[in-house]
Amino acid sequence: MATSLMKLAGAVRSANNGIKSFPDALGLKGSIGNHVWGRSSAFMASTCWPAGGLDQLLSQQTRTFIQMRTSLKVVDNSGAKRVMCIQALKKRRGAQLGDTIIASVKEAHSRGKVKKGDVVYCVVVRAAMQRQRCDGSQIKFDDNAVVLVSKQGEPVGTRVFGPVPHELRQHKHVKILTLAEHVV
Repeated sequence: MATSLMKLAGAVRSANNGIKSFPDALGLKGSIGNHVWGRSSAFMASTCWPAGGLDQLLSQQTRTFIQMRTSLKVVDNSGAKRVMCIQALKKRRGAQLGDTIIASVKEAHSRGKVKKGDVVYCVVVRAAMQRQRCDGSQIKFDDNAVVLVSKQGEPVGTRVFGPVPHELRQHKHVKILTLAEHVV
């Protein structure tokens, strides 16, 4: 699949003022094109590409919001190991640092407070998406991590592992900051 995309990227390159249109000459109508993009060839023919072609587009993928079906690591001692996002609250498309989400527990310890399949509320404490701070610096973590909370916003666990950003204070999650090992 990846080699097919790289061949496709090589075929897309041309010099049209920095904008590339998808060539009809590739013969992808109904073959790999529909499997990759899930669109009709008429849509693909009118799609514009960045100046470097598909390989540049793939290499410049930015990390996005935490959205539906995102798998997240749980960094407290509530008993859950991994959760999957069901919905971001407050009518948002995705969640960022400090936002509350609804998630389903996918992996759990046998003696924990929560079990596999439970639907829980979580606060995002680490996000791989880069975020601009007020002082001009930027913060970005290596993984997406959450802390389980009750409906009232109180943490379920009694410890929080790893670093958490101080922006949680703005979202009224001071209790999570007091339980955390490191605040960055």
